[in-house]
Amino acid sequence: MSREKVLAKNTAILAIGTFLPKVSTYFTLPILTGILTKEEYGTYDLVTVLVSLILPAATLQIQTALFRFLIEIREDEKEVKKIVSTGTSFIIIVSILALIILNIVMNQISFVTRLFISGYFFADILVNGLRQVARGLTRNLDYSLSAFISAACKILFIFLFVGGMKKGINGAVCALMISSLASFIFLFFKIKAYKLLSFRSTSFDTLKLLLSYSWPMVPNNMSMWAMRLSNRLIITFFMGAAQNAVYAVATKIPNLLTMAQSTFSMAWQENASLYSKDEDIEEYYSKMYRTMFDIMAGFLAMLICATPILFALLIKGDYNEAYNQVPILFFSMFFFVMSTFLGGIYVAYKKTKSVGLTTIYAAIINVVLDVLLIKAIGLYAASISTLISYVLLYLFRAVDIKKLVHLEIDYRHVALVLAILFAESIFCFMQNKWLNILNFIIGIVLFVVLNKDLIIKGFEMVRGFLKKSKTEQDPD
Repeated sequence: MSREKVLAKNTAILAIGTFLPKVSTYFTLPILTGILTKEEYGTYDLVTVLVSLILPAATLQIQTALFRFLIEIREDEKEVKKIVSTGTSFIIIVSILALIILNIVMNQISFVTRLFISGYFFADILVNGLRQVARGLTRNLDYSLSAFISAACKILFIFLFVGGMKKGINGAVCALMISSLASFIFLFFKIKAYKLLSFRSTSFDTLKLLLSYSWPMVPNNMSMWAMRLSNRLIITFFMGAAQNAVYAVATKIPNLLTMAQSTFSMAWQENASLYSKDEDIEEYYSKMYRTMFDIMAGFLAMLICATPILFALLIKGDYNEAYNQVPILFFSMFFFVMSTFLGGIYVAYKKTKSVGLTTIYAAIINVVLDVLLIKAIGLYAASISTLISYVLLYLFRAVDIKKLVHLEIDYRHVALVLAILFAESIFCFMQNKWLNILNFIIGIVLFVVLNKDLIIKGFEMVRGFLKKSKTEQDPD
């Protein structure tokens, strides 16, 4: 099977475990914004950001090493058992220590809330580690199914606890805990993880090998934490939790772009690693860069033109001021997803230090600009500082990546597409009915023009599938 077909197959499978579960956020968003107070929703947003960023850093990002090293030794049962056992043991120990510290820090929060938060954190970190094991063993479908189960449980229990039983913030966090726990139980037995775990197989030398790869990712993770969470903390400190809720709502629609990218990114990292030693790798990476750019630009064009409708459908309550932040955040997310693509090349060559350093530079710029501007321009400080930092993150990596591989980039094509997207964003910001209609036309046309080859291939695949099905049903 060709590299492109392998990438397409893995992307389709991983879509179940990346794109669809994140869509669940948008099913629950009307309930959370409509029933929780702004202060409660601001707290809920902080909890979800913390769980995705702090504990992976506490575990020194060893989950990434599990995936990367299992790819190369997946056929060696003894080595697989050694890596899985060593990595999992380390994750459990440091997660318990991190939770003890976290509970001390959260001593002003009620015991029940802390219990649910702790349960969510612990279950989530375990299942995320196990998912990387599944990916490393080419069990991508099992990975995706576990994530789908988590998403389904999240929707069900948030509707039950928050929408039906009116349990507020406790109900929301309890729903998160149950969803992660259900996902972990499924995956643990599905991939028979109990057969891969043995205390005797743990190895200090293996731990050093895993951490030598993963620890440079900690600065990257902490910097991403700073870039995402610092905005929330700075807004909360200077403007209050209610304004943090407004900013959190503003990020929801732009984050759809990162959801689309994350589906491709996981499959891309695997492909980039597997074929990094091919002779034509520069040509392949350049082709994938152009494909990634066109897909993301086309998807962004569609998102921008659909924003007035999406905002009205998804956002309930008094969050109108969040709308003005959305066009700025669209471009922030676009440069973030393109820098993540370049990060996949770093991972392929095991240059994790470069991933961390480039993110640190961008994070420092983000925090400094946010603090300097927030008193003068309010919420716009968070949006603008995020945009500038992600643009610089992309530029840092685009320059630095040349030490590893030369990418052929059509800069005139890039400039033209970005200019059209910028015009779309201005029209979206103005909230004029006729400009919204014009935006809709521009978005559809740009998506089709940029991705016409993929659209044609998609139609051909569907037609071939239907033709094959008809032949099987009517052999005569």
